[in-house]
Amino acid sequence: MTEDFYCDEVLNGKTKVNKVLETENVLAYYHTKPFWPVHIVAIPKKHISSLITLEEGDNELLLELLDVIKEVAAMVTKENGSCRVLTNLGDYQDSKHLHWHIVWGDPLR
Repeated sequence: MTEDFYCDEVLNGKTKVNKVLETENVLAYYHTKPFWPVHIVAIPKKHISSLITLEEGDNELLLELLDVIKEVAAMVTKENGSCRVLTNLGDYQDSKHLHWHIVWGDPLR
């Protein structure tokens, strides 16, 4: 996997995705290799390496990102009765680009 799949593949259009919601600065789409039955990823279009590297100047973008996550989570919850929202840090974070997973169901095996 590349260091930043989201910038290198998704945002550059090399990997086509099934969009769920898009704003000027945020993209939410169905995961290309889902781990859960419903697995949506929300990313900022600006490169930010992780949650802990956010800077004060990113506050407006973070609010926009959270608005998208909230809307997608509400949609998944309405359709399935529940959902989980999570992000990974450090060694758990395969792609070094801030991203959130909005998921439902037991992990696929």
